[in-house]
Order: sequence, then structure tokens, then C-alpha cells
Amino acid sequence: MTEANTPSPADRPSLPDHLSVNPRSPHHVAAVFEYDIGIRLNGKERFDVEEYCISEGWVKVPAGKTLDRKGQPLLIKIKGTVEAFYK
Repeated sequence: MTEANTPSPADRPSLPDHLSVNPRSPHHVAAVFEYDIGIRLNGKERFDVEEYCISEGWVKVPAGKTLDRKGQPLLIKIKGTVEAFYK
């Protein structure tokens, strides 16, 4: 994209407190995923986050290649200071 086509920060929707990548989740907001999102946990950027909650201070990440009975990745919850931002 050229700089003329880059949306300004004011055009982007605000990041919710609780967000999930899974479209079947009630915490999935499709408009947010039109832009690149970054997640920091305890000051370190994570690239494998499936779901986060800033107010409760946790992220959910896949536990290796393990799948649940519905074929979705098995998630583990990691607690800490969570920051969400647009890249």
C-alpha cells in the first residue's frame, strides 16, 4: 500500500478489551481484523495469540499441535500484563 491509501489511526476501530481470532466466538470483531494487530505480554510481543483480555490480564495461545475434539487448537491461558496495539 502506498502512504496515500494507508488509513489514519482515527479511521481504525478502537481495540476491544476482549478479542478472539475465532469467528465463532462472541468476542470476535471482524472490523478490527482488517488491520494488523500486535499483542504484548509482559513487554514481549507475541505472534501466536488466539484470544486476549486486557482487563483480566491474560492471553490464550495454542498448546503445541494438540487439537480438541472439534478439531480446534487446544488453548492454554497465560497471565500477565497485556497490551494490544495496531502495527
